[in-house]
Amino acid sequence: MNIKPLGDRIVVRREEAEEKTTGGIVLPDSAKNKPQRGTILAVGPGKMLDDGSRRGLQVKKGDKVLFTSWAGDEFKGRSASDNILLMREEDVLAVMD
Repeated sequence: MNIKPLGDRIVVRREEAEEKTTGGIVLPDSAKNKPQRGTILAVGPGKMLDDGSRRGLQVKKGDKVLFTSWAGDEFKGRSASDNILLMREEDVLAVMD
């Protein structure tokens, strides 16, 4: 899937949900929480300011990020690996090392 985000939007691939608890219990799909972290696949050119210039984004392609649970819009591709999240930069809470 080739997507180029506009403005201050970013494309994120959400990490897979945990299949088991730390105690070894296998979780059904209905009990899994959606992970709130992922990897940035693409970034837009930045937010347009009032004077016509663009402010660059603080994140870049390849960054691993934490985001809010209600962040962005989810789009499903043909396969599970094509599922992506399109969100604004302001929905990102932190960049992980």
